Amino acid sequence: MKSIIFDKHLTEVRKDKNISQDEVSKIIGVHCAAIGIYERDEVKPSIEVAIKIADALQVSLDYLIRKTSLEVDSNTLKRIEEIGNLSKSAKEQIYLVIDALVRDFKAKQAYS
Repeated sequence: MKSIIFDKHLTEVRKDKNISQDEVSKIIGVHCAAIGIYERDEVKPSIEVAIKIADALQVSLDYLIRKTSLEVDSNTLKRIEEIGNLSKSAKEQIYLVIDALVRDFKAKQAYS
């Protein structure tokens, strides 16, 4: 099982997205010092606050906690949820289209 290193992942994602601690604190409604406290691992945020932080940074909570190799933004998550609600045949058609688009994109990149 991967260890939970929320503090380092929070700092890394926040800096990668060029968002200040103050901006994150305003978005999620906590005191600006709280983000620094979380990043220094002085205190772990509550699950509710951690979810708000993940949403503010547009990453999954799992990404912040475990830093899975897949970072998914909120737009992608929304589309995945919408596809998940479709019938099996509709999903299969969407997967075929996605596979074709990805294959074409990779081919164009390879020859560029």
